[in-house]
Amino acid sequence: MTQRIRTALLGFGHAGSIFHAPAIASLPDFALDVIVTSDPQRQAQARAAYPQARVIDRAVWAASQLDVDLVVVGTPPATHGGLTRDALETGCAVVVDKPFTVTSAEGEELIALARERGLLLTTYQNRRWDAEILTVKKLMEQGRLGHVRRFESRLERWQPVITKEWKAKATVASGGGILFDLGTHLIDQALQLFGPATRVYGELAARRPQELADDDAFVALEHVGGVISHLWMNLNAPQLGPRLRVVGSEASYTKQTADIQESQLMAGLAPGDPRYGVDPQENWGLLGRDGTLEPVPTERASFGRFYELLAEAILRGGPVPVNPADSVAALRIIEKIRAQVG
Repeated sequence: MTQRIRTALLGFGHAGSIFHAPAIASLPDFALDVIVTSDPQRQAQARAAYPQARVIDRAVWAASQLDVDLVVVGTPPATHGGLTRDALETGCAVVVDKPFTVTSAEGEELIALARERGLLLTTYQNRRWDAEILTVKKLMEQGRLGHVRRFESRLERWQPVITKEWKAKATVASGGGILFDLGTHLIDQALQLFGPATRVYGELAARRPQELADDDAFVALEHVGGVISHLWMNLNAPQLGPRLRVVGSEASYTKQTADIQESQLMAGLAPGDPRYGVDPQENWGLLGRDGTLEPVPTERASFGRFYELLAEAILRGGPVPVNPADSVAALRIIEKIRAQVG
């Protein structure tokens, strides 16, 4: 392998253009050499933003012809399994955006293939580096919450119309729906904070007339240590609930607003800018008990930390930033919920 990690990005939609490409391009250990997309408008955007990269139409590209070290799969979920398998069989390390695959069984097969080939495989659970999650972890490490009893977490939007063609056509079988989308983030965050779930309960609904999967979901988890997680994901929320609330034996922490990295990236603010990932003071969460609440500075967030850790893993033998088995664990929870609701 060359010193810089020669990288191919598959897909230049929201995931590829907002989350992956800016982070890869901002780090000296990576070279964004190839971008694969079939959309002519996205091809033009990719060439303008990353003139050093070869932009290839998805209809004619082949993994075996990319001549890269790393393949990043940022395409719709139904394609993740096949594209990841092709890249591994070509001998590349692979990053797969969430959801890892559409079934836990397929995820296990890909993990086994990577192990057999001696190749690095990781999943892009970037919201482990959300500002509010990093802040909760710090408060727990400092013991300022006491014994955590309940974790309430929301990712809500007001999106009454489906604007992306693939999402409008996506069924559960093809990886459609809010539980696969935002749910994989919230479930992963809860499992990382509080450990495996011993009990799982869920509610699913499709509110929008054109929705073929689900756009309103609730998940309850009981973790091995007794913490209860309540997780909401909703695309039909005219008013947004608190981003999260953690209830402890000594204090609670409540944050109203969500991590700002996505909005910053969409506005063109690049990783590495001094303002990137810095939560404004007016958005800080509150810690304590009613009557004695104090604002807590939000930890600085960085989705790019995923790629920093990935470079350490590829170039210097460090651990992968996300164990793909963690994403399989979240998929098993999703499968249990779907089995419950029929």
